[in-house]
Amino acid sequence: MTTEPTVGLLTVPWRWSRRHLFQSPGSSVLTLLAAWLLWKVLPSAVNWALVKAVWSGDPAACRASGGACWAFVTEKYRLILFGIYPYDEQWRPLTAIVVFVVMMLASAHPSCWRRWLIWMWAGGLVLVGILMWGGVPGLPYVSNDRWGGLPLTLILSATGIVLSFPLALLLALGRRSRLPAVRAASVAYIELWRGVPLVSVLFMASIMFPLFLPEGITVDKLLRAQAGIILFTAAYLAENVRGGLQAIARGQFEAADALGLSYWQKTRLIILPQALRLVIPPLVGQFITTFKDTSLVVIIGLYDLLSSTKMALSDPQWRAFYIEGYVVAALIYTVFTAAMSYYSQYLERRLDRDRRRS
Repeated sequence: MTTEPTVGLLTVPWRWSRRHLFQSPGSSVLTLLAAWLLWKVLPSAVNWALVKAVWSGDPAACRASGGACWAFVTEKYRLILFGIYPYDEQWRPLTAIVVFVVMMLASAHPSCWRRWLIWMWAGGLVLVGILMWGGVPGLPYVSNDRWGGLPLTLILSATGIVLSFPLALLLALGRRSRLPAVRAASVAYIELWRGVPLVSVLFMASIMFPLFLPEGITVDKLLRAQAGIILFTAAYLAENVRGGLQAIARGQFEAADALGLSYWQKTRLIILPQALRLVIPPLVGQFITTFKDTSLVVIIGLYDLLSSTKMALSDPQWRAFYIEGYVVAALIYTVFTAAMSYYSQYLERRLDRDRRRS
């Protein structure tokens, strides 16, 4: 009686290790190699990042310690997070970040998948615009050439994803349409936008597009960049959705037709839900790519999170501690991308469980 718990405690970890780490000779070699690398690298990394690290002070103290200079982060965190947004008004981009996080969390919960979620996003984006631009009583106007850091990254990526998705659905359906004109227009759009890199799209939106406007008419460069990201992302998402549509069995279409459903009823109630369930991984992969590609807007004079980090490192006194700056930026990117990745896995498991129950 007294030995059973001990045997159980020893047996379970051993079985897990044998299944995941030592399943074959090849996996055993890789496990031992990874353990050796950790043994060599991890102590030095911990010593640099924590033991010898300087958490507050000046550059001289950082150089004397020989460890990580996290004092750079405590000194420049406002510039990294908010760019050159006015110092006294930085509570506004901070509130905008909170608004985006709340909307993302609400969108992630299945109980919130209702029509009011669309209105919440519309109202949230309007609120973010009011906070960032100002120009209303109590909020001084701040032009968007002073925006930067994490709020700008979230604005460009979240707005780009949300507004490009409906367009992507229409393009994917249009590419499979039986109407030649609709199909040709959808194919032309998708292939055109997928045939050029995002850098070229942003360059065209910033430099070339204003040349075609009538004299005296201008469009804000942030709106031009946002439009370019939306149109570019929609083309890639459309191909992902089309892959899901092609994977639907023909019997599903025939069953919907037998029920007397219209085209849009069949698409909305039967075809699209199944197609989107099949392509969750590539859709989330494109969302992650869009989030990271916002760093390219630096070519048109907008400073996202990565560009704000580079700006903070332009200070000659702190320039030597660029590793710490990029580590912080990488951690912020990792938090958001890992959250999207783990959520997609959760969503796949939940939808698969619901399908088996039904």
